Amino acid sequence: MRRAVTGASSFASNAPTDSPHGIQPVALHDTKGRRMSRLAHSALHGLRPGRAALAAATALLGTCVLQPTASAAVTEHTASRAADIDTSTRAYRGAPVGASVLSDKWTRPWAISFLPDGKKALVTERRTSEVWVQSRDGSKKKAGKVPHTVADDADPAVGSGGLLGVAPSPTWNGTTDRNVFFVHTVAHETRVAKMQFDGASLSGYTVVLGGIARGGDHNGGKIAFGPDGYLYVATGDALKPSLAQNKNSLNGKVLRITKSGAAAPGNPFGNRVYSYGHRNPQGLAWDARGRLWETEIGDSAWDELNLISAGANYGWPMCEGSCSTAGMTNPKHVWKPASGGVPAQLAVVDDVVYVSTLRGQRLWALPIDGTGKDVGTAKAYYNGAYGRLRALTKVPGADELWLGSTDRGDDRDRILKITVN
Repeated sequence: MRRAVTGASSFASNAPTDSPHGIQPVALHDTKGRRMSRLAHSALHGLRPGRAALAAATALLGTCVLQPTASAAVTEHTASRAADIDTSTRAYRGAPVGASVLSDKWTRPWAISFLPDGKKALVTERRTSEVWVQSRDGSKKKAGKVPHTVADDADPAVGSGGLLGVAPSPTWNGTTDRNVFFVHTVAHETRVAKMQFDGASLSGYTVVLGGIARGGDHNGGKIAFGPDGYLYVATGDALKPSLAQNKNSLNGKVLRITKSGAAAPGNPFGNRVYSYGHRNPQGLAWDARGRLWETEIGDSAWDELNLISAGANYGWPMCEGSCSTAGMTNPKHVWKPASGGVPAQLAVVDDVVYVSTLRGQRLWALPIDGTGKDVGTAKAYYNGAYGRLRALTKVPGADELWLGSTDRGDDRDRILKITVN
């Protein structure tokens, strides 16, 4: 059922969905990326012509650089701004200049987060509840599992979840500070939990914040430390839209908490809530000015890129996309789900916002404008080349992204290394 939306004024992509490799992407989820039955999912996996050939070619190429073809880079013309184009090379600011396979044999990687030294990253797998250490040289090693994780449930009202976001303490050193924080679903709720990581393996388990309702695929899940040293947690509405507008609920929010799970000082409502009116927020990242950007999966009309402000109401369920309702904060960019949308995570490099998409199966680049409060022309890359895309992070000290595919099958996903211009 489509939700009536008032005044959605932003432009939605009309980019073609055909793959640069001649492979037509097959949707393994419904219009919002929700999980189908295992039988339907398995059947659809068998209907991807050329996927085995593509995988074999990728293995043969190894770490060779894969340049995007003209059909793999599709521009979405939201607003023509000359400032967003490098006139000396005529290349879009922030354009990827190459992609290579960093590591393979992953099973639905959900999040990638670098340790403070920037040498290695922690990677979570949603269904296996495993945590891996990924090195820059492409090697990886399993660190352990997050206990009590329950990914799927027979009750459709509970739906799929699993091990989601990961955030090492900003002062993690493996000795005096070994804290690493996770978001995961257990049988009856979504939790923020803490474990100890010594650089090789995980141990211990402490609930930092419980009582977040789980439901369907609306579990949010991203967790990250902000420039202020506090934890920011994206939570979904758990298929109960009214919770998003309830400032006393933990659901449908961006939360801001301390390492102990308490409300961070200075929060706008005196509790853990930082912003509200969110449906299913998936990504969080800060730009060079310290502004927080967020990606959000909408219902059936619009998906969103938001600039998050303390105390702001982002509209759900009254608004989806832009609307004229008083007191609501409109998104900076929207996508139609069937036209390159269903955004997952985001990263910011040199004031360009990069967004991975699930149904859209592409990576979007949106340059932040001179005001720092808006974005310019959005451009899409790798349309259909790597399937559904989720995990995304900036590589510290480099103009580089790590980008994970998802839902290709057990041990078939990859983490890509993307160099940006």
